[in-house]
Amino acid sequence: MAGGYYTALSGMQARQEALDRIASDIANASTTGYKTERAGTRQADRPSFGQALQSAVDVVNSEAQLDMRSGSIASTGRSMDLSIDGDGFFVVETAQGPRYTRNGHLVRDGEGVLTNDAGDVVQGTAGPIKVGPGQIDIDPDGTVKNNGASVGTLKVVAFAADAKLEREGGSRFRTAATPEVVAKPLVRSGTLEQSNVSVMERIAEMTEVSRSFASLMRAITVLVNDVDKGAISELGRR
Repeated sequence: MAGGYYTALSGMQARQEALDRIASDIANASTTGYKTERAGTRQADRPSFGQALQSAVDVVNSEAQLDMRSGSIASTGRSMDLSIDGDGFFVVETAQGPRYTRNGHLVRDGEGVLTNDAGDVVQGTAGPIKVGPGQIDIDPDGTVKNNGASVGTLKVVAFAADAKLEREGGSRFRTAATPEVVAKPLVRSGTLEQSNVSVMERIAEMTEVSRSFASLMRAITVLVNDVDKGAISELGRR
């Protein structure tokens, strides 16, 4: 197969993956604490085909990078809705181990333990935080108060700039990096951090990628219908 086919087909594959990523961003535009992903393309030289892909292609997507910029802050008026001002993550415990999130929508489960809306136990500096009935208030430093009495402090952690975080669900992340506890976090009660997805920007990008995909498809059609057909015709006369 001519090299032009490989280039066009690999470009279509890369753009299909980009469309999937854009669609995921748009679908999560209203997910609290969601972070968009961005990735470019890179050239895969033919000697590295076996390492980059299972088929011989010339273009592959580069590794997607999470855009960790803060989303806008929305006021909810609910004392157990929290956002973090600046860097940092809340820590939740899951069956797979600790995970990290900017989604601060907390609930009180049937046993009085603070969890997120997915049922993951929210971690305090001394472990899970248990509260009784009555009013829950959370101070800017993360101190949780139940009817005016302190019952624990939320654990807020941060990571080094080169730490690699991987998405696990809409707004939950995992990493092998070691977290550092933020000594003086700034937690805002009664607010939630919104997704940092710009729907207009992603729709514009989706349109651009879709047009590029269509152009590559037309290029393949030209190769099949004109170039190859012409070559076959010429060879048939000899």
